[in-house]
Parts: sequence; structure tokens; C-alpha cells
Amino acid sequence: MPWTLLKEQLAETPAFVYDLDAIETTLQTLSNIRDRSGCKVLYSIKSLPFLPILHMMQSYLDGFSVSSLFEARLASEVLAGQGSVHLTTPGVRADEVEELARICSHVSCNSYRQMELFTKHWEQGASVGLRLNPKLSFLDDRRYDPCRPYSKLGIDLEALDMNALNGRIKGLHFHNIFSASDFEPLIQTLAAIRSRLGNGFAGLEWLNLGGGYLYDQIGQFDVFIDSVKQLREDFGLEVLIEPGKALVGRAGYLATSVVDCFVSDGKSIAVLDTSVNHHPEVFEYQWHPPLLEHCPNGRYSAILAGSTCLAGDIFGEYRFDRPLQEGDRLVFSDAGAYALVKAHRFNGYNLPDIYGMTSGNAFLLKRHTYQHYYDQWSGLAPT
Repeated sequence: MPWTLLKEQLAETPAFVYDLDAIETTLQTLSNIRDRSGCKVLYSIKSLPFLPILHMMQSYLDGFSVSSLFEARLASEVLAGQGSVHLTTPGVRADEVEELARICSHVSCNSYRQMELFTKHWEQGASVGLRLNPKLSFLDDRRYDPCRPYSKLGIDLEALDMNALNGRIKGLHFHNIFSASDFEPLIQTLAAIRSRLGNGFAGLEWLNLGGGYLYDQIGQFDVFIDSVKQLREDFGLEVLIEPGKALVGRAGYLATSVVDCFVSDGKSIAVLDTSVNHHPEVFEYQWHPPLLEHCPNGRYSAILAGSTCLAGDIFGEYRFDRPLQEGDRLVFSDAGAYALVKAHRFNGYNLPDIYGMTSGNAFLLKRHTYQHYYDQWSGLAPT
């Protein structure tokens, strides 16, 4: 990656840069998996709902996975009837159900109450299913774990009565992993569900295996492909997956510039023109984001701090082969998922520019202005 050249192409920082070639490579990998297994591939747009990238992805996908009415509207507009829109969310308002049932092709209800709401609107086209909580945890950090104690996500597998649900639902959905780099959790979860439900799949039309698997980092897909084929052969199920971070996570970068350097309590501080408010999971999960310029054995260290007045606006301490100076440009990697979608303007700092990149060349896709900031806080009713 010619990052020295790329950083010179950016008119200003901060900037999110998305490697469109990397996204396309992962899309091609998923397309190959789809062809070999017969599964359908959805993109979970909560990771990054940026329209230019959604349009780029569309031809490789069978549709989008959404978690709200606005996401469903956006997905429906992009697809224009040429693909599926699958809804899964714990929070559905009763006054949104009719519209969601109309624009979503599939709905995985999080509770029996939701199921009752949506089955009233079957005639509008949505295929109604349930989200399962398989009660299998594979994560140490409960903040990420859908199967944590007292989980809000899905109906307990052990409490599921398929006989009572016969004819009332058409599919099942589960998602109990985050950033998995192998398919062992999926194999164990499918085994547990098949053991519990037996032939309960026979009356269903589809099974959504959820997301959480880093298809861009998993090298061996045979066990996944065999599992999907078995489900299709045994029960005639349409099998779906909904990757999100796998498609955009490692393809996104946050470029920034040093605006000040000083020493505090004997340590060098470099203040950047960006903030953890542009990359909120850094603060939310106390995550140390990878930095392309970090030299593990470098002679010099600096704490990289954001521009805002939040004391904890800190990216972490990194090492360099020379002291940082005002004007130096730095690039955080793995910033493609859950960064731009969560970014905000605390202290009135502008949101980063957005660039696409292909063949090592960057081009501006969106620039935020003071007018965007003003409109956000104007309080004026829309016309």
C-alpha cells in the first residue's frame, strides 16, 4: 500500500479512506462461497451505510441486512426491488410495523410480541421468522456477547416450541459471535440447534446464520460450505449469511495530522486533528487501534490524543523511529466498520472527509461543511 503517496493525495485531514479494491476482493471471495455452497449473501449495513459503497456492492449481493426503519428504507431504495431486505432488531415500534412489513422481504422477530405484530401483516409480503438465542457464548467480553446472561437478543432455544409455531413462522435466525476468524462457533451452534429442533426445520423455508465471521481473514471455507449444503439437502432450507465488518473493516482507514506536540509529566503528547469521537469504539471498548506508522522498536514514543476537551480522548501510546512534528500525517487502519456510522461532532469539530481509493489513487466522495453542522442544530422544521 503506497501510503506515503496516498497521504499526499488527501487535500485535508481528518479523512476516512476506503480501499474499494479490498472491498471488491472480499465481495469476490463471498461470491465464490455463495456459488460453492448455494447460500445467499446479505451485507449488514449497520457497519457502514455509505451509499456509494452500497451501490458498488449491490451486484455481488443478494440483498442487505438492516436493523431499523431508516436502514430498511435506505436498503430498499438502493436495491429498487432487485434483492432482499432482512430486518433483525430488538427494538421495533408498533407504529413502524406496517411499513417495515411492506418494505422488508424477511423479518426475524426478536420476541413473541414482535411475531404477533408482524404476522398481522403477512399479506404485505414479509416472510416472518424468529431470532434464536442458542445460549452458546464464545466471547469473553460480555459487551459483544449476544448470549450473555439476561440477553435481550432472541428467544431462548430451549424454550422454543416448534409445534406451537407450526405455520406461524417461516424461518429462524441466530447470531452469537463477533469477529470470529474460524467457523468452529458456527459448527457447534448448528449442532446444538439441530439436536434441539430435530426435524423442526422441516416446516421452515429459511435459516439466517447471521454475521460475526471475518470472511476476509478465514482461509479455509470447506467446513462452512459443507454445513450449508447439508442444511439445504436435509431440509430444503434457503440459507443466508449477513457479513458486515468482514466486508469493510480492514478496508477502511482514518488519516489524521499532528497539530501540536508537547511534553506532559515526562511523556510526549501529539494532539491530532481527529478524535475518538470519529472512531468511537476506541473509547467505548478501550481499544488500541492499529497505526500504520507505529514502529514497535522505535526509539521515540508519543501519546496520540484527540483534539476535544474530553480528557479520555486518547488513541494510545505508539512508538516511532523519529520524534513526531506538527504537520506529520498518520493513518489508523481497521477503521472501516462502526467508525463513520458512529462518528459525531462533539465540541463542534467537523466530521472527516470521505475518500474512495482504487489502484492506489484516492478521490473525494464527500466533504462535510459548517452548513451540515448548522443544519443539525438549527431546530427548523423540515420543509
